[in-house]
Amino acid sequence: MTASQEALPELAGVSWRPRADEPRLRKLGAGWTATTVAHVVPFAGAGVVLMAAEPLAFPVTLASFAHAWIIPELYAARGANVVRPRRFEATPKADAVSVGLLGDLVSHAARELHRDTGLVLERGALGTWLVGPAGALLVRPGGRRVNCYCVRVPEEDLPAGDRIAHLLLALRSDESGFATLANCAFSGARWRVRRRLPRPMRHALDTAGGLARG
Repeated sequence: MTASQEALPELAGVSWRPRADEPRLRKLGAGWTATTVAHVVPFAGAGVVLMAAEPLAFPVTLASFAHAWIIPELYAARGANVVRPRRFEATPKADAVSVGLLGDLVSHAARELHRDTGLVLERGALGTWLVGPAGALLVRPGGRRVNCYCVRVPEEDLPAGDRIAHLLLALRSDESGFATLANCAFSGARWRVRRRLPRPMRHALDTAGGLARG
């Protein structure tokens, strides 16, 4: 955090959490990778052993391999859910006004991306962000890994545009604090998250991935 930035006041409510920074995010990613490996290797290993020991046990072998594939996919689906479209208690007029106000905060390209995908792209020091009404995706430098964050907006009756604006301003104010406050639902391969996103949102993730590689 630079001297011109102010810490988010909400951080006082999670004082036990260490502030997110590059080393901690790398450690977070390594932890998720280790968790995935710990789930996948036993099932995959059991499948290989069964296949070698008893070829007739093919159905059990297949089930073991299926578990090895499905578990990481379920984690990725949970991560993708943080930005999936959802309904909020707001009138169509309020939604339209909120989207117009949000447009004043972002560039023309970001407005177009939001119009097509429902996500706002924001480049930061920790990576490239895609911000939605109730969560955000952080594409890490290099573009291969995505951290999926669930973020709660206190006002329940805000329309989607206002929610994104609220999160976007918090992100710009204190990126490290934003990542500290948010709850990480998944950290893993970008292609896994992409498979679980609605088709329009995949374009946003591809765009963020391209920027993260640059």
